[in-house]
Amino acid sequence: MTTNRKEVARLAGVSEATVSRVLNGIGPMKESTRVRVIEAAKQLNYELNAVASSFARGKSGNLGVVLPHVPKVHLFSTYYFSEILSGIGEAVRSKGYGLLLLFRDPATVYDYVSLFRTQRVDACIILGASAVDTDMEGVNRLAEERLPFCVMDQRFDNPSVSVVAADHEQGSYEAVKHLIDKGYRKIGFLNGSPQYSNSWDRMTGYRKALNDAGIKLDESIIYEGNYSRTSGNRAANLVYADLEKLDAIFVSNDRMAIGLMQGLRERGCQLPEDLKVVAYDDSDAASLTEPPLTTVKVPFYEMGRLAAEKLLSRLTDKDETETVINEKLQTELKIRKSSGN
Repeated sequence: MTTNRKEVARLAGVSEATVSRVLNGIGPMKESTRVRVIEAAKQLNYELNAVASSFARGKSGNLGVVLPHVPKVHLFSTYYFSEILSGIGEAVRSKGYGLLLLFRDPATVYDYVSLFRTQRVDACIILGASAVDTDMEGVNRLAEERLPFCVMDQRFDNPSVSVVAADHEQGSYEAVKHLIDKGYRKIGFLNGSPQYSNSWDRMTGYRKALNDAGIKLDESIIYEGNYSRTSGNRAANLVYADLEKLDAIFVSNDRMAIGLMQGLRERGCQLPEDLKVVAYDDSDAASLTEPPLTTVKVPFYEMGRLAAEKLLSRLTDKDETETVINEKLQTELKIRKSSGN
């Protein structure tokens, strides 16, 4: 005899509506209630029926996260990706949804819309997007279809694109102002890849801090990396050659700063005596370097959790009107020894 939802509800001691919500991953739910319903469904062999019902309703129960596939780069070991994914995972777990990780080729246009058409995801979050044409085309298609999605930490000109980001302009401004307030005037800048909007935001903050202090911008002490430790190490050649022109340097993330400091020490530099360094991210490694890094703390975990919560609320709250997500979280400067005593 086929088990029905009423029998599951009776065995679990809950309503049929609660059984439906638990098995379809809809809405917040007490963990004890969720466990009770799932156990009752298992006892009555109702799980497969519930899954079939989910697909019949056109729902997968999954939040998709799409990341760029970069050969030889271990994305999950980087602070940026691991923290954002941890925040997303916490929100997904608490809402009773599944998490589906997908990889895209950054060199081609990714068909995000097909993820929805094939019922693989109910909503998606895009990590590592940039301002290159292939990324913009795929994201703009999503916006045109008015599907539930969000881009992490990358701004687009399209006002229909949902974004959760950090205020990198203000964070960079505070970092450079910290050096200026300590009396340093010759402040260089090692920035990240220019295809990311947060690289431009950091540049804007850097320029504004110098301008507000009446310091003329010196283009010769602006350097470019790609947010990797290796690129920071490579930049050490140029920075070392310019030491006489520098009091301090602001670096766009901790990984590049760590690579830069390693390269400078290999060339005989004493840090922070020969060069003051301020970085960005406040990764786990920032307080373990020698000297410990003064850096800007970015709430990556909170950004990931907020993006997932906003999307899942849009799916589960029937009364909520469709809105574009536009959230900007604040950063915080963490002062340590690398910027001087």
